[in-house]
Parts: sequence; C-alpha cells; structure tokens
Amino acid sequence: MDSSAEKYQHRPLAIKLWPPSQSTRLMLVERMTKNLTTPSIFSRKYGLLSKEEAEEDAKLIEDDAFATATQHFEKEPDGDGSSSVQIYAKESSKLMLEVLKRGPRVKEDGELTSGKAGATAETVFDISGGRRAFIDGKEAAELLEPLRGPNSYTKLIFSNRSFGLDAARIAEPILISIKDQLKEVDLSDFIAGRAEAEALEVMSIFSSALEGCDLRYLNLSNNAMGEKGVRAFRSLLKSQINLEELYLMNDGISEEAAKAVSELLPSTEKLRVLHFHNNMTGDEGAIAIGEIVKHSPALEDFRCSSTRVGSDGGVALAEALGVCKHLRKLDLRDNMFGAEAGVALSKVIPAYTDLTEIYLSYLNLEDDGAESLANALKESAPSLEILDLAGNDITAKGATSVAACISSKQFLAKINLSENELKDEGVALISKALEVGRQLIEVDLSTNSITWSGAKLVAEAVVGKPGFKLLNINANFISDEGIVELKNIFKNSPDMLGPLDENDPEGEDSDAKAEEDGEHDELESKLKGLGI
Repeated sequence: MDSSAEKYQHRPLAIKLWPPSQSTRLMLVERMTKNLTTPSIFSRKYGLLSKEEAEEDAKLIEDDAFATATQHFEKEPDGDGSSSVQIYAKESSKLMLEVLKRGPRVKEDGELTSGKAGATAETVFDISGGRRAFIDGKEAAELLEPLRGPNSYTKLIFSNRSFGLDAARIAEPILISIKDQLKEVDLSDFIAGRAEAEALEVMSIFSSALEGCDLRYLNLSNNAMGEKGVRAFRSLLKSQINLEELYLMNDGISEEAAKAVSELLPSTEKLRVLHFHNNMTGDEGAIAIGEIVKHSPALEDFRCSSTRVGSDGGVALAEALGVCKHLRKLDLRDNMFGAEAGVALSKVIPAYTDLTEIYLSYLNLEDDGAESLANALKESAPSLEILDLAGNDITAKGATSVAACISSKQFLAKINLSENELKDEGVALISKALEVGRQLIEVDLSTNSITWSGAKLVAEAVVGKPGFKLLNINANFISDEGIVELKNIFKNSPDMLGPLDENDPEGEDSDAKAEEDGEHDELESKLKGLGI
C-alpha cells in the first residue's frame, strides 16, 4: 500500500466533530422554529407561538446549547467532540420542550404575543405528537374523547399514529358527528405497519365517515396507498368540490393510482396547492396528473418531484401548467425530463408573473434546456427569490443565459447551481451576475470543477453583501494556497464560507476521478444523523 493511501486511511483519527459549522447551527434554528410553530398536544394546552417569537426562542436555545456543549468540549481538548455533539442535541431538545410548555409570552397589557394562539388551541385537534406507534380501540377512545360532545375543532391531525380496525371503528361515529364543521384533515402516515387488507378497510371506514365534509385541506401522504388505497378513499375524494390543498406524497402513486385520483376528484377549480412528491408515477401517470393540473387554474404551489417522470411526461406536465397563471412555487426536482421537456416548460414560464421559487434540479436539462428556461425566466418572474438548477450538466455555454437571468432578478435570495460543469469560465460569468443581487443570502456552486481562480471571483462577489449568509464551493479543485486565500477573504465573516472538507486540491477534471472519489466525510455523516 502506498504512503498516500496510508495517509488517507488515518485521516479519521484527526477529525473533530466540534464545533459544528455555521450552516449546521442555522439548520438547527430553522428546525426548532418549525417545531415550535407546529400545532401539537403542547400547543393545545399551552398555546401556539407566533413565527416571530419561535424564531427568537430558537436562536436563544441554540446559543445556550452551543455554549454548554463548547464548555464541555474545552474540558476534553483531546477528544473528537462526539460527546459535545450529543450534549448540543440533548440541551436543545430540553430547552425547546421548556418553551413549548411555557407557551406564548404575555405582554404587559395581558395579551398573548401570538394573536392567533387562542384560536389555534380551540380549532386544531392534534394527536400526532409523541412516539410513532399503533393505537388500539381503547387508546383511540381516550385520545378522541375531546371530540365527543360540542366542540369547535375545524382541523384534525391524526398523522404519526397507526389506526387498526378497532381504533377506526371507535373513530367512525365521532368523525360522522363532527364532519360538517371540519375544514382541514391530515391523515398522513396513519396506517403504518398494517397488513394491506386491514389498511384498506381502515381507509374505507375513514373515507365513508368523512364523506360530504367540505374540506379546504386534505393530506393523505405517507400511506403507501397505490391504486387500491386511492380507491379506498373514493367516498371522501368524490365529495370534495372546494379543496384548496391536496397532499399525496410518498403514497406509491403509480400510473393507475394517478389515473384514479384524476377520475375521483370532481373539481379542482379552487385548488391552490398540489403535492405529488416521491412517487412512482412515470410518464403515463404524469399525463394523468397533467389532467388535474389543466383544471386547476388557481394553482399557486405545484410539486411533482422524485416521481420517475421522463421526457414525454415532462412535456405533458409543462403543457398542462400553461393554465396556471398564478403559480408562485414550482418544484419538479429529480426527474428525467431531458432538454425537450425543459424547452416545453420554458414556453409556459412567461405566464408566471408571481413566481417566487423554482426548483429544477436533477432534470438532465443540459445546456439546451437550461438556456431555454433561463431565457424565459429572465423575461418573467420579477419577484423570483429561489433559483435551483443543480445537477443538470450545465457548462460555461449554458452559464451565459443563467448569468443573464440572475442579473435580472433584484430579489433573488438563494441560488443553487451545484453539481454542474461550470468550471472557472462559467463561474466567472455567474460571479459577475452576483454583483447585482442586493437580497442574496446563499449561493451553492459546489462540485463544479472550480479552481482557485474561479473561487476567488465568486468569493469577492459575495463577501461584502449585507445579509449574505453562506457560500458553498465545496468539492471543487481549489489549491491549498487558494484555500488559505479564501479564508483570508472571509476573515471578517468566516461563517459565510461553507465547509471545504471535500475539496480536492489535486483534483483532475475527469469522470474517472470523480467516480473514484465518492466517499462521504465522517464528520458530515455524523452531523447529518444528528436528530432532536
């Protein structure tokens, strides 16, 4: 074994897991903010925090947890920091629980800081908290007791609990008694681990019990339904004419299941949100989804990511989206569209004057598709805030149009162009465009075969921007000297520069080299596994 291989094998011994990067700390704050503002058993009892108060509390929690973990780390300077990571997570969880139990703060005049807290506590019935587990008839009777008799609940959240037949039969008369007042129902992940026959019967019981309720929001995600499951919800789906939000994510929505959804929904004229993430829809299924989209002129948020859709299905979806003039968020990530579908989509994008977020990563667009889309976006979507074109084999040729698009967007906050083939030439064009953006917060140009010359340009373009938070140029070919210079550029704001642990200073621009170097760093792996 050569010396370089031996050196590589011993690298994990020198890895420090503490302190975490600024991006990891920000991610934790965002996650805690979301948890603190999500209705739960605690919010029913203590009230729901406003987003502003939750953000403030999340930052304080993270600061305290970080300080506690750092103090611990200083006592074990020779350790790898793994125990500090655990303390960081545990302390964050403990403090977050204290805030949940405290509820919204009370102002001096006696009013809650969250003006909607009282209303939320009265109208949302949520049993999703706690451990993910089966519930039987006895436990269902106890959990659903607050729904018996007069109440003002308009939203039910039954996710994260697996209903068996006994529990479903307990729920049935209760649901029938309150269905006329319901506006929102979340039945995501509510049959996990059940045998198919039992799961289908449970779905049918819930469907019949809720038939005729006038819902605005329906979430049936994470139930692995397939066509049989969709048809088990026949009674409920066929009675919905005023739906505004429908979620069918991770449901095993095949071609047949997609056709069943299209067949059963009587009207989608008021539909604003439609999510089909992580299904096995394919081209034919995408065509069926396209039929739903064609009849959803009010659509504002459409997600059909990770659904195995190829070129034909992509073209069909693109054409269907032409009627959605009010679209604000479009997410088609991780499909096999190809350039042809990209060009088709570019033809309808000019109608999206309200578009603020577009996610088109890993669609195999290549230069032709990316150029068509970038040119279309340049002439539309004046309020665009997020642009994601990662993993599309975009080269310096396509970067010309992408850069022109970027420079035309004064509100652009996040740009993701990672895992392309921009190289220094393409990055030079992008860097010039970045000089214009005043609202820019985050730029990702990782894995683009960039050397020090390209890295220098993009670093200088963003380092002085007020409010800028993160530049990710990891997994490129920046020299050791270049890394030193980079850190010097960001010496007054080191948290702006993302990790460089996957940078290869001796990297070669070849597919063989890229395939050979595919292992993840131990630190990144452990931090990604960090949960609260």
